[in-house]
Amino acid sequence: MEGISLSQILSKPELTMFVTYFSGFFAGIGTLIIGFWLSGRAERAVRHMLDSIPRLSPMLIPICSSVTRYAGIIITLVVSLGQFGIQTTSIIAVLGAAGLAIGLALQGTLSNVAAGVMLLILRPFETGDWIEVAGSSGVVKEVGLFTTSIDTFDNIFISMPNSTIWSSTIINHSRHTQRRLDIEIGVSYNSDLDNVEKTMLSLTDDPRIHQNPEPQFHVLSYADSSILVRLRVYVDYDDMYALNWDLNKRIKKLFDSHNIEIPFAQLVLHNAD
Repeated sequence: MEGISLSQILSKPELTMFVTYFSGFFAGIGTLIIGFWLSGRAERAVRHMLDSIPRLSPMLIPICSSVTRYAGIIITLVVSLGQFGIQTTSIIAVLGAAGLAIGLALQGTLSNVAAGVMLLILRPFETGDWIEVAGSSGVVKEVGLFTTSIDTFDNIFISMPNSTIWSSTIINHSRHTQRRLDIEIGVSYNSDLDNVEKTMLSLTDDPRIHQNPEPQFHVLSYADSSILVRLRVYVDYDDMYALNWDLNKRIKKLFDSHNIEIPFAQLVLHNAD
């Protein structure tokens, strides 16, 4: 019996199909690995590039980097399936049908994406702003493709769906750099209001207090046990809370030095006899 040459073995159709199949299989696996790796690198590269743009809103960075990564993953899947021998046209048709089905099934999730886009376009807040929304209050850390991350002042992490934020009233405490600060306190009915006014206005010599608009003194009401007065000043947002604590601390000592009484709640009884 004659021996079979190597060329005859390699020319067999079964071996050719075997080699073609496994070469496509390994090419597909390699495409997946390289494509996923490149998608991650592209996400980090886009994030780094956008971080270096001074005037770019920080809100855009996480969404743009996430879109880059997901786009890379989808392209990788399409290309790798083609390497496995599946027709690309069929893949696109299947993806279109699957996208429609998924879109109908995940309307709530896709509404978060749409809400995130609207938040980026209208920008009711920026990363680092203090906001109140949907019963929560804190500092915005990141606006993602589906959710927004908020850190509360007692260091609790909140991940809130973008659609919830978009459909709620948003209160942004950080939007304006200048804020109004009111200090209200009750004084005794025996107090000289001119002296109270002069004393409270002396607190406005603090360099953190703006002189335009000018600080104001108001008599608010005559309550049961005291006359309620107010000192109104304008300050930078960054100084607001520290200044509020400082003024409330100083006012007691200042009133004591000017013999201004801060009354406590009391009830006066008159004997009818």
